[in-house]
Amino acid sequence: MAYRVLHADDAYWRRSNQMSVLNTDLGRQLDAQSLGARFWRVEPGQASTRHRHRTQEELYVLLEGTGRIWTDDELLTLAPLSAVLVEPASVRQLFNDTDADQLWLIVGAPPEAANTLEMTEADIAWYYPDGPKALPPELS
Repeated sequence: MAYRVLHADDAYWRRSNQMSVLNTDLGRQLDAQSLGARFWRVEPGQASTRHRHRTQEELYVLLEGTGRIWTDDELLTLAPLSAVLVEPASVRQLFNDTDADQLWLIVGAPPEAANTLEMTEADIAWYYPDGPKALPPELS
């Protein structure tokens, strides 16, 4: 088949292992082979993990809300439909310090394993330099 469709009502949403952020793994559900893609619904007071990658670039597209993201030592504030491309080794963390939900589309390639339940301690220390549950100063 040359294409696959995932209808919104059929998407499987779950809370992330570390930060309990609601997300749906579009790449896995669509059987993508060369990229990862997720929707993340970040509620007020929540953050993603502060992390980096070895080879995967990530494109962050804010679909709803006011987006806030740390990239290395720079804080960005985004309006809906704004996008940020983050290089693999840059440390990044999106967070919500507003009173409304944010909806993000995050696409990465090439795909890279990100399941902390399957990583070695050395990998966890590299991917998550402050630990997989570190909050940004705005939410600490």
